[in-house]
Amino acid sequence: MPRFGLIGYPLSHSFSRRYFTEKFSRLGLSATHRYDLYPLESITDFPALLRQEQELRGLNVTIPYKQEVIDYLDELAPAAAEIGAVNTIRIDQGRLVGHNTDVIGFREDLKDFLGEATPRRALILGTGGAALAVKWVLDRLGIAATYVSRTPGPGRFAYAELDETILEDHRLIVNTTPLGMSPHTTAKPDLPYAAIGEDHFLYDLIYNPAVTSFMAAGKARGAATRNGLNMLEKQADAAWKIWTAT
Repeated sequence: MPRFGLIGYPLSHSFSRRYFTEKFSRLGLSATHRYDLYPLESITDFPALLRQEQELRGLNVTIPYKQEVIDYLDELAPAAAEIGAVNTIRIDQGRLVGHNTDVIGFREDLKDFLGEATPRRALILGTGGAALAVKWVLDRLGIAATYVSRTPGPGRFAYAELDETILEDHRLIVNTTPLGMSPHTTAKPDLPYAAIGEDHFLYDLIYNPAVTSFMAAGKARGAATRNGLNMLEKQADAAWKIWTAT
């Protein structure tokens, strides 16, 4: 039986298994295909998982291993190599090839979210693997993006540096951190939310809960908000095409 799954830690927040289980049902593949969650406390447990699950044909990768998993792969698709992060692995006769379908899901959903609006600048909250994919997409859409992290550094802001002037100049804010993810739903990135207004777009890659504290704080100030569920579904469909390509 072909097996597929998700690696990361923790995975209690993930809708991926439900999504693929329902997809297999729609395609009439429930009896022959299976999708499981594989929470790995350390990426060093990855080789043991591969030895144990010989029927694996594809994996999704989530926090915190989108960059660390690269060292365990045989090859990277061009976009994944350029981004430096992997969220999809195709396993073909023991050969592991890393891909990045986050860029497909994010690009398609962001364009729908923004509509005719064209923010000139964006803030990307976080600097992990998902943030790299977001930056790659924004660069290609002509939106100048700057990372935000806990500490200042070249090409990024520290949260403590953010003020009204910076937020006025960055109308799109994308949260790629796990802050606010279930079960810790009251947490949110440390922003000066009073500086957010009706011209802002707040996109949260988190989809559980459907309305994060980050989104709620922005919505209270009149900002447009969107969670990452549509992105999840679009990147998952792209991953399925990669796994099943002949």
